[in-house]
Amino acid sequence: MSLPLQKSAPTTMVDTYWNPLVPELAVANLAASLRFFRAAGFTVRFRRSEPEFAYLELGQAQLMLEEDTPGDAANPPPEGPRGRGINFQVEVEDARSIVASLRESGFPLHREPVESWYAVTDNRDEGQLEVQARDPDGYLFRFVEVLGMRNS
Repeated sequence: MSLPLQKSAPTTMVDTYWNPLVPELAVANLAASLRFFRAAGFTVRFRRSEPEFAYLELGQAQLMLEEDTPGDAANPPPEGPRGRGINFQVEVEDARSIVASLRESGFPLHREPVESWYAVTDNRDEGQLEVQARDPDGYLFRFVEVLGMRNS
């Protein structure tokens, strides 16, 4: 037996993009993390407390941050640095402006900007300008500006 379809109510809200996979990172101090991510160009889509939480976006890249809850025996904070073994790549319009903003905000780079070319087919490479920085908890972010394609 099939259920009847229900029509949704008309809405005046503009549909917004929701990424189908959004990592949620545990952070020691949400305010400190937000300083880093704002310097990297992210905006806060929404924020709530208890626990401290923020949903961030930069273009179509989306990320959630949740502050550790003291005394949570079921989910204790990991020993730092966090994010060992993971590298979050975020495509940006202008990698050099992110470098300038991070430096201006006092955040050191993990790796200076470098141009890299990667094989995407047998005879084509895609280039990107890459810069790496760690957030206050040690998560590694690689901000990349796409440079285009070339024959290899």
